[in-house]
This record gives sequence, structure tokens and C-alpha cells, in this order.
Amino acid sequence: MPSASEEEPLFNPDPAHYLPHRYPFLFLDRILELEQGVRGVARKGVGATRGFPQILMIECVAQLAGIVVAQEEGEGGFMASIDHAEFSAPPDAGEILTVSARVIKSFGRLFMIEGTVSSGADQLLSVQLTLGVGKL
Repeated sequence: MPSASEEEPLFNPDPAHYLPHRYPFLFLDRILELEQGVRGVARKGVGATRGFPQILMIECVAQLAGIVVAQEEGEGGFMASIDHAEFSAPPDAGEILTVSARVIKSFGRLFMIEGTVSSGADQLLSVQLTLGVGKL
């Protein structure tokens, strides 16, 4: 059992705490895991009355990646490139999506991110993107 000094620091599970985005442009509902500068996992519920375009799953990964790599309050970010993306199926209304983002490497204030979006055991998206972060 880890001692109190070895435990992960607490984090705010509300994505709005970290991002300037608000409804309808905030696509993450809750942060489940956050290892600052390394990786994160979040949840997104797909509305029951309307679909969720596949391209927005990439934005979910980018938003989570921005939370993972931001080092200071008020830093802005932008998606510099989508290096590779593979879609398997669109999410269905009512599904709960699990979004993950992991930093592969960084080049100053540019971060190469590997991300996935899944629903249960089905992986809906695998993506590699580059994110720029800093004072805008």
C-alpha cells in the first residue's frame, strides 16, 4: 500500500476547470485519470437524441491532450497536425465513450500525442496528433 507521500496528487475531474471551452464546444464530460505531462483518461456521453460525428472524437482526444500537457494556468493550445487517424465505427446515441491520450514525445512546446476512443471493448478511433501549447 503506497504511503501518503507516494499517492498521486488529487485533480479536478471537471474538464471545464482546465479548458476555456464551454458547451457546446467542450466535448469531455469527466476526467477519470490524469498523470500530468504523461497521460489521461476521460469520459464522453453521446447524446441520446443526436449522433456524434466521428471527426469530433479527434477533438475529444485533443482536448484531453491539452489538459495532460498544460503546465501553467491560462495556457492556450492548438492542434498543429493530425498525423494519422483510423476510424472503425461511429458512436451510437446513448453510448459512453472512453477517451485516452498519451504523450509520445515533446519538442519544446509541441507534443506528439497518441490517443484512442472506445466504447466498451470496441475501439472506435486510434489517432496520432501534434498539439502546440503555450501563451497565445
